[in-house]
Parts: sequence; structure tokens; C-alpha cells
Amino acid sequence: MAWSAQQYLKFETERTRPASDLLAQVPLERLTAGYDLGCGPGNSTELLAERYGVNVITGVDSDADMLEKARLRLPNTEFQKADLATWRPKQKADLFYANAVFQWLPDHLDILVSLMDHLKPGGVLAVQMPDNMGEPTHVAMQETGAAGPWKAAFEGNRLRRPNLPSPLTYFERLSPKSARVDIWHTIYNHPMRNAEAIVEWVKGTGLRPYLEAAGEENRAAFLADYLQRIDAAYPPTADGQRLLRFPRLFVVAVKA
Repeated sequence: MAWSAQQYLKFETERTRPASDLLAQVPLERLTAGYDLGCGPGNSTELLAERYGVNVITGVDSDADMLEKARLRLPNTEFQKADLATWRPKQKADLFYANAVFQWLPDHLDILVSLMDHLKPGGVLAVQMPDNMGEPTHVAMQETGAAGPWKAAFEGNRLRRPNLPSPLTYFERLSPKSARVDIWHTIYNHPMRNAEAIVEWVKGTGLRPYLEAAGEENRAAFLADYLQRIDAAYPPTADGQRLLRFPRLFVVAVKA
């Protein structure tokens, strides 16, 4: 599935805030080899480069459009096109940093455990993932998918992303290789201009597979049905805005 950097960056400030919050908990003053896994258009890579230097960070992503924007943003930083399910560094790293990418990989826990073997002692695995499958934005995707002439494409909830494992599961899987594992949730509440703005937000990420599966001929009708559900699920505030509740899971593991 192709991603759109332009669509993703419509809410760059809001999307970068969790990346900044994750980086604030990375206990490394300096490094010689750090990787931004699932770097996207480079907004998170830029944070890493500002803290550690443009020459010690490498961005890794599987999407050509995202990488093109990232290279324009940080011309002196290396970027690699790769599948994170199989990618591993050639040499051991100080930092693996991943902002909102591993939720897309069903076996990501196995990948994270494997990545710990590619860290230097004292190296850090820092991961942030949306934990929002129970939120109205994603419930409405399922409801809309089952409601129209496109419903055959969504039978069996085949596009539904699995819920994240429990914090305890991450802790137990990562602890044997770690000197310390910190896990926490943060719930962001983003003021959005209207219901249409919420739809624009998810069009950059979670809604994209649904729109592709519905087909170009059904896109407008699918969006209209989805917007109606979002409008009902997120009532206006006193000033007419909508408050988008967005839970995220953070994991920071320090290699033993």
C-alpha cells in the first residue's frame, strides 16, 4: 500500500508531538549509530538529527514517497528503503527509534525482540504506537465497511489492525534482554476544527487501506458514510471544535 507524505503532514505538529515525547525519554547523551525506523517524511528524523547530529542518524522506510520527502528535508542524512519485517543493521546500533510504525506489523513483538540483539550494551530501543483500535475513528471504519455496496471487500474484518498486546506482554518479552524497560500510555486530546478535519487526519494513516479496498468508484460514498459517523461520535465543543482522543503506547528498553 502506498502512503501520501502530503496527506500525512497536514497534521505535522500533532503527529510530531508524540515523537518528541518519545525522544525525551531516550537516556542517551550521544551516539554514533542511530536509526529512525519507519521514518516517514522525516519529521521524526529531524528531531533525532537536531539532538545527535545529521551524520549519525539513518532513516529507514518502505515507502518511496515518504523517503523522497525525507531526503528533501534532510539532504545530509542517510535514508534507506527497506521492509522493517526483515531489515537489520550491518553493525550494532546505539539506538532504534520507531514512531508510529510497528503497529502495522502483526509480528512486531518478535521483530522488537530481535532488534534488541542488534543493540550495543546500553543501547536503546524506543517505540511509540497508536493504541486506538477501540476509538470511534476506528470503530467507524469497521461500521462503514460493513454498511455499503463495498462490504464484500471487508468481510471477516480482514483490514482491521489487531489490537496491541498488553503492556505486560511487551515487558515480559523485552525484559530478558534489557537492563530496564519503561512502558506507559499517553492519551492526547487534539482539538480539531470540525468532523471533516478528523477524517482528513485518518485519511493519512488508518483510513487509507479502507479507501483503497472500497475502490475509486465508491470512495466518495464511503467517505460520506464515514463522516456522518464521525460527526455523531465527536460532538462539538463550546467553540464548535471536536476533541480527538488519541491513546498511544510508549516502550523504552535499555539493552543489558
